[in-house]
Amino acid sequence: MRFLLYNIRYATGSGARFHLPLPYAGMLKSSTINMKAITSFIKSEEPDITALVEVDCGSYRMKACCQAAAIADAMQHAHLVEPKYGNGSLASRTPILRKQGNALISKEAFLSHHFHYFQEGVKRLVIEAELPDVTIFVVHLALKYRLRQHQLEDLYGLLKKVQKPVIVAGDFNCFRGSRELNLFLGATGLKSANEGGRPSHPSKMPHRQLDFILHSPELRVSNFHIPDVHFSDHAPMVCDFEL
Repeated sequence: MRFLLYNIRYATGSGARFHLPLPYAGMLKSSTINMKAITSFIKSEEPDITALVEVDCGSYRMKACCQAAAIADAMQHAHLVEPKYGNGSLASRTPILRKQGNALISKEAFLSHHFHYFQEGVKRLVIEAELPDVTIFVVHLALKYRLRQHQLEDLYGLLKKVQKPVIVAGDFNCFRGSRELNLFLGATGLKSANEGGRPSHPSKMPHRQLDFILHSPELRVSNFHIPDVHFSDHAPMVCDFEL
């Protein structure tokens, strides 16, 4: 089972041009061209499951087209996508922001799914999806350390209810290093697929380990690599699992 994790930054790109003519101006530009490159790359990796962070659900940047749906259609896979801000929040009522979410794409049909929300933070969405052999969680944790720890506590509560092997993947924003996850890993028994702790951010000269694919011990990692592509400020992660 090949699992791909990618924070695609809404397909808005990376590099110096992203910050012209003003810092972060790239967030307001059309993302249709870069989206084609991202879709082509993901298809080339032939993943069975694709977890996407920072997905445009259909703003003007994509001419009202949902990026997750477009990638899933290109691979003829099923998909789940949802804005990442809690219902009723200011972000959920703000143009552009209300179309920013996370997604999960699968070759196999989903048996069930739930959209949970953390109690704290701006980015609150947790995607939970059950497949025949595994349950997947997709997250994008807060920028503040205290909020991240509270969100991990909420996530632990969700994981305790699952009977199948699990994969927890996403952008954890561990700016203090992977040691931030030590208590969470100890409590859940999960392991990191990235045993060497290779960094994935920023994509052109990685030196931060922000993105994680965590898994139950029942899943064995047979291959793990970080492709050298620069369509986003994050590099993707690709992991092959065996039960």
